[in-house]
Amino acid sequence: MWDTFLKAVALMLILEGIFPFSFPGSWREIFLKLMQLEDSQIRFMGLSTMLAGLVILFLLN
Repeated sequence: MWDTFLKAVALMLILEGIFPFSFPGSWREIFLKLMQLEDSQIRFMGLSTMLAGLVILFLLN
């Protein structure tokens, strides 16, 4: 189980690193826009992302 979890974390880190590595200027602009959002908007985005991940996991199993 830990092996699968660590592979998932490694894959997540790789995927999250692709955009800032490939497009650092665009990534910086997006990050600055995210800094201006309200906490509730950021929480909603986080919740939406987690739910999308759960749906994908459910569909794959």
